[in-house]
Amino acid sequence: MTATSPQSLGAFVTLDKTSPVPLYYQVALQLEAAIESGKLPPGTRLDNEIELADQLGVSRPTMRRAMEFLVDKGLIVRRRGVGTRVVQSRVRRPLELSSLYDDLKNAGQEPATTVLSNTVEPAPAAVAEALGLAEGTPVIVVVRLRMARNQPLARMCNYLPGSLLEVSTEALEKQGLYQLIRAAGIRLHAATQVIGARNATAAEARLLGESKGAAVLTMERIAYDDNGAPVEYGTHIYAATRYSFQMSLLTG
Repeated sequence: MTATSPQSLGAFVTLDKTSPVPLYYQVALQLEAAIESGKLPPGTRLDNEIELADQLGVSRPTMRRAMEFLVDKGLIVRRRGVGTRVVQSRVRRPLELSSLYDDLKNAGQEPATTVLSNTVEPAPAAVAEALGLAEGTPVIVVVRLRMARNQPLARMCNYLPGSLLEVSTEALEKQGLYQLIRAAGIRLHAATQVIGARNATAAEARLLGESKGAAVLTMERIAYDDNGAPVEYGTHIYAATRYSFQMSLLTG
């Protein structure tokens, strides 16, 4: 397989036409699995919809709907004159009390970290309020660039009470912040977080390898120990083209 030769999909899709699951959804889920597993790597060029429909024995509208599903999930792109190609799948992060480092490791992706700064500074008002401190109290301020798949994924800024623990730049480049907090004997119990989206500034876009004004996801989180004391306040931005949040909802 090469990135320049159109790829037949018959080897990746097995359809059950007696199943109540719609055919387009069967096609989409199996192609998503092939992309996520690397069987259809980034750069793979796909045949056109008519040829793909013929290969899989489905109608063109069914094939088109399956492809639109993959486009909406950011797994393939269509461009006039270039055709349809597989792109790098996004990192999907569950909404739970875990660090990005842990999530990437658990997903089989080797994270890499560049520490942009590691300082102790007087807490500004917003940070002091989040951490339950008096304004001006010394806090540890850590700014990092997290990489996955050799691409910049997130810029993370974390604030911790200055008396909480010592965090070296060397340790931060080898481990996740929550790993270091737990290693210091601090038990993380709960967190509150707010997720949003906005356009990247020019500096943020350069750092994340995005175009100026590109969409970024944002997250603010306050983590608490098992005594209910705030121990970490984070403000993070993520490249929206390579990252998404995932949640599970249960009916009551």
